[in-house]
Amino acid sequence: EERLVESGGGSVQAGGSLRLSCTTSGRGYLYMTWFRQAPGKEREGVAGVRTTSGSTYYTDSVKGRFTISQDNANRYAIYLQMNSLKPEDTAMYYCAARNGVLSGDKLLPRYYSDWGQGTQVTVSS
Repeated sequence: EERLVESGGGSVQAGGSLRLSCTTSGRGYLYMTWFRQAPGKEREGVAGVRTTSGSTYYTDSVKGRFTISQDNANRYAIYLQMNSLKPEDTAMYYCAARNGVLSGDKLLPRYYSDWGQGTQVTVSS
């Protein structure tokens, strides 16, 4: 049984928008974070949320363009609204989650125990 399921990827032209969704199989998590991995590159953290407080965190390259949010009815359903997309945003996007308080960098993949299968985002110039 997959614990995290992503949806919403697709192909758009530069400057376009996409909205990704991530839902859980009913399990709750303290942190839920979006990562991405382009071919030949390391997986990088994009944006995340601490589900209890709603506090968010972003990598610098997406600040002002991407917005992470929680569903009003289900705090463990999250969205990533991606605007002003660029070709360099092209990657497989993964939703990841963990429990337990994090004092370190919340955008490091090694801190996350549960992962989705990913959804592809392709931005053409």
